[in-house]
Amino acid sequence: MKALLVLMGVAAVGALVAVLLLLRAPADGGAGAERVAADSAVPPSAPPVAGKSVLLDVEGAFIEEFSGDCAGSGYPYLCRHVRERLLAEDPRLLTRDGLTIRTTIDQRLQRAAQRAIDAHVHRDDAPVATQVMIVPGEGAIRAMATSRGAGDGAALQQGTTAMPYTLAAALAAGLRYDDGFPASDVYRAPDHTAFRNCAGQSVGEPSHVIFDLEKGGDRFVTLRSGTLGAMNIFYMRLAEKTGLCETVRTAESLGLRRGDGAPLRELETFTLGVNEADPVSVAGSYATLAARGRFCEPTVITEIRDGSAAPRLFPPRCRQVLDPAVADAVTGVLSEALTESALGGVGREAAGMPGTTSGFTAARYAGYTPGLASAVSLGDPRDGYRYPLTDVTIGGHRHPRVDGASVPGSIWKETMTEAVRGTRETGFVRPDTGRFGGCRDACPN
Repeated sequence: MKALLVLMGVAAVGALVAVLLLLRAPADGGAGAERVAADSAVPPSAPPVAGKSVLLDVEGAFIEEFSGDCAGSGYPYLCRHVRERLLAEDPRLLTRDGLTIRTTIDQRLQRAAQRAIDAHVHRDDAPVATQVMIVPGEGAIRAMATSRGAGDGAALQQGTTAMPYTLAAALAAGLRYDDGFPASDVYRAPDHTAFRNCAGQSVGEPSHVIFDLEKGGDRFVTLRSGTLGAMNIFYMRLAEKTGLCETVRTAESLGLRRGDGAPLRELETFTLGVNEADPVSVAGSYATLAARGRFCEPTVITEIRDGSAAPRLFPPRCRQVLDPAVADAVTGVLSEALTESALGGVGREAAGMPGTTSGFTAARYAGYTPGLASAVSLGDPRDGYRYPLTDVTIGGHRHPRVDGASVPGSIWKETMTEAVRGTRETGFVRPDTGRFGGCRDACPN
């Protein structure tokens, strides 16, 4: 009886504290009030049924029951990704009940990502939006949200979010911010040997003509200005000079993977993002840049318990893959690119790059703060070539064409602005201007 009275007393005190906290929420709509309103906007999941497998978040709180086939999941993208990880670890896990699967998901960030997607892409829109958020230096996936379905985005080209891999390879090779080339409005490979894959084969295509979205005439373009403008022609020249294989190897080391699991396609247009990239790996590769060149394998599971044995643990798997100074130099340019765009001002130092594809077959935005990386993809899962993002209605708005800075960029900015709210402020390491500033090769007149 005493125990019962104690429990009732604790519950009453807890209820009183909750009421007082709500009453003390800032009346001016400050961060505290926004947090309460945002968290209460999404109803909690139903409690688990005894004997069923469950997904827990990074704090150990219940997310949802886990079914091996993910039927009826409220988080289909997350569920499918967990399923893939279990299959890779031990297929027998999918046949067991009563598993407790602790994930890296932060439900506040998950809600922020989902709200931003839902604000810009309706669930009955033909194109599907996907967002992944990863902690740099840990590889922990904090959010996996989609406008509908599994939302894996595996068939979507990466677009110009692939340019920073070439930039990193060029800076590692000794080029500086103000090195560059004379540029026109058209690029053709001078011959087949201008691009060689990592097997030494010539893959240049002199008959293939590359254009920029906006014509600029004859001018001198530097690493900095070419990146700020996401210029196709400049980056083809830079990839030719730096080397296709060097760019591919850099992308692989940072964590880029194809969505279908096949090796990256080593084409002359690699730097323009022709690979159909896994959205988790795009976010992960940008997280590597944010972590100053430290790559951590993206992970969504930290622990599995089945009640009968010691838990299976999944610690971070990390390694240094890029000179920290080179990563800082890339971040310096991408930070400037974000600041000069309409997407700047998320409440933290941030860096980013839009992902626009040839023919508008897909659109992406990828970027990061020192403590969080995020990548957004958008495209029609039926076929981006047959159903491009041109003259299309998304989120109730008609778009003549969708590039990376428009719908994906807006989703990214809204999510990241909410994500950093109330967190400790940190900053990037400044680029070494003695090493990367100015120019040493093909300097402008």
